[in-house]
Amino acid sequence: MNRPEDDVLRDKVRSRYAEVARQGSSCCGGGCGPRKSDTLEYGAKLGYSPGDMTGVPEGADMGLGCGNPQAIADLKVGEIVLDLGSGGGLDCFLAVQKVGHEGRVIGVDMTPDMVSKARRAARESGYDNVEFRLGEIEHLPVADSWVDVIISNCVINLSPDKAAVFHEAFRVLRPGGRIAISDVVAIRPIPERISGDEAAYCGCVGGAVRVTDIERMLREAGFSRVQVEVREDSVEIVRGWGHGYDEYVRSAIITAVKPS
Repeated sequence: MNRPEDDVLRDKVRSRYAEVARQGSSCCGGGCGPRKSDTLEYGAKLGYSPGDMTGVPEGADMGLGCGNPQAIADLKVGEIVLDLGSGGGLDCFLAVQKVGHEGRVIGVDMTPDMVSKARRAARESGYDNVEFRLGEIEHLPVADSWVDVIISNCVINLSPDKAAVFHEAFRVLRPGGRIAISDVVAIRPIPERISGDEAAYCGCVGGAVRVTDIERMLREAGFSRVQVEVREDSVEIVRGWGHGYDEYVRSAIITAVKPS
């Protein structure tokens, strides 16, 4: 059920990332401003190769991720891929290189500025099998049992109703379909000074939940083969966000399968 306070949080996140889309800067860790690392260096920390970063339309990489879902998705030619919270389109443009002309990639984002930015990049670069849809990841504008793979990069932590996200993911996946997600998780209880701070929430920290909670929500949604692997090597990235966030959160790799 959608609660009024959920919409308040969504409006705050949407406003913050609309600013990011217009300025082309990062919000990771709670502050919107110029990236401290250059594109290749920061991308390498997240697991992207130099070829990944230079082989996508200009402006697609906005420094908003906490990992590389491509590295775990094992995408195949002809698959239909859905990216939750697609932003400027980085992971969509990389995914389409894996699925080829026989496949299709759909990005969903709730921020109109992001969708417009990604659509423009796709159009100008001649991608005809990449599509960007405006919508909330808790209410996906996607048909039932249609998608082969769902990817997402540092977005689900921003949702005020993560259980709804996982239920929607289960709905749109075909039997045997899978999720490959990189996201921020809490490694210990997050204090109120962080969880209640708007900048920390919009910066992918305040809304992070524990691994056990993610595992439970995925299983309750119907998923099997649930795995959540905390990346301890992500501490360097999180420490770069400042505010002592590295005491409370890490990046994690989240995978699961919809039973056949």
